[in-house]
Amino acid sequence: MKMIINKLKKMSRKQWVVYSLIVFCFVLSIIFVNHNSSFYKQPIAEVLSTHLQSKEKVTDQHNNQDQTYKQSIKAEIKNGKDKGKVIHLENEYSSSGAYDQKYKPGNEIFVIIDKHSKEKHLTGSIKNAKRDKYVLLVGWLFIFTLLFVGKERGFLALISLVVNAALMSFALDIYMNSSYKSLVFICSILVILFTVISLLLLNGVNEMTYASITSTLLGIFLTLGVMYAVVHFTNGNGLRYEGMQFLTRPYEIVFMAGLLIGSLGAVMDVSITISSSLFGLYEKNEKISLKVLRKSGMDIGRDVMGALTNILFFVYAAGSIPSMILYLKNASPLGFTLSMNLSLEIARALAGGIGIMLTIPIAVYTSIYFINQKRKRI
Repeated sequence: MKMIINKLKKMSRKQWVVYSLIVFCFVLSIIFVNHNSSFYKQPIAEVLSTHLQSKEKVTDQHNNQDQTYKQSIKAEIKNGKDKGKVIHLENEYSSSGAYDQKYKPGNEIFVIIDKHSKEKHLTGSIKNAKRDKYVLLVGWLFIFTLLFVGKERGFLALISLVVNAALMSFALDIYMNSSYKSLVFICSILVILFTVISLLLLNGVNEMTYASITSTLLGIFLTLGVMYAVVHFTNGNGLRYEGMQFLTRPYEIVFMAGLLIGSLGAVMDVSITISSSLFGLYEKNEKISLKVLRKSGMDIGRDVMGALTNILFFVYAAGSIPSMILYLKNASPLGFTLSMNLSLEIARALAGGIGIMLTIPIAVYTSIYFINQKRKRI
C-alpha cells in the first residue's frame, strides 16, 4: 500500500491528467453501456425469470450425443414503443452450445416481437444476446494491462492500435464499394501506413526507426513476391479454398491480401528487435566493429526465428480446431480433415516464417547502414 502511495506522489501533473482522463472515460463508458438500450433500433429485453420446460437426449447418424433443453422466458422490454411491457419467449439450447445458449435472469437479449401478439401479453422470438457490456469490460482490461505494463509507450501503442484499426476499416469500406480496386494494392498501402505510424509513434523520429521501417517494408514485400511466385508456378495446388466459397470476390486475391497483413506483425517484430539491439550495442560502444554488429544481429535473429515461427503456426492452427473436431466427429478421414482445415493456415504460417527468415539479414544490414550514416555525422 505504501509503495502505491509513493508512486502516486511521484506522478507528474501530466500523468495525473492522463490517468484521470482514462478513469473518467472508463466510468463514463460503463455507465453508458448499461443504459444504452434506447440507442438501439432492435427491441431489447432483460430476462426476469426462466423455467425449464423439457430436456431430451439426441443422437445423430454418426452416434454423436447431445442434450437439448427448452426453456420459457419472461422478460421486460427496455426500449422502443413497448418499453416496460413484459414479453414471453421460448428458447431452445443444447449442452454443446454451438449455435445457442442458456439464458439467466439479468441477461439482456435482442428480440423480435410477434406483430400478432396481444398488447398485454407480448410474445416473440430471441434473435441473439446483447454482449456489449462484456466486450467493453474485456477491452478495458486490455487497456489497463497495456498501460500498467507499457506506461507511456503502452499509451502510444494504444493510439497506434486505434489509428490502425480505423485505417483498416476505412480501407475495407473503400474496397467493398469499389469493385475495380485491387485488395492487394489497398492492403499494400495499409501495410506501409501501419508500419510507419506504429514505429514512429513507439520509437520516435531517429535512425533506429528508419532502419526498422525500411527493413520491415523490404521484408514484407519480398515475402509477398515469393508467395506470389510460389502460387503462380504451382497453380495453387494443395490450397483448399472451399472455406471462401461464400465470397463474391476473387478468393486468391483475398487470400494473398490476408497473407500480407498477417505476416506484417512477425516481420515487424523481427525488424524492431534486431534494429533496437544493434543500435543499443552501438550506443554502448561507438567503436564497435561492423563484423561484431553483423554477427550479433544474425545471432539475435536466429534466437527469435524459431519462437516466432512456432507462434505463427499455433495462432493460425488454433483457429481451425473447432472445425477439425466437427469434421472428425462426423466420421471424416483424418487426411481429408487436415487438408480441408489446415492447408490455408499452414500456408499463412509458412509465409510468415519465410518473411521472418528474409527479414533477419535485411534488418541486420539495414541497421548497419544507418549506424554507419550516424557515424559519419559525428
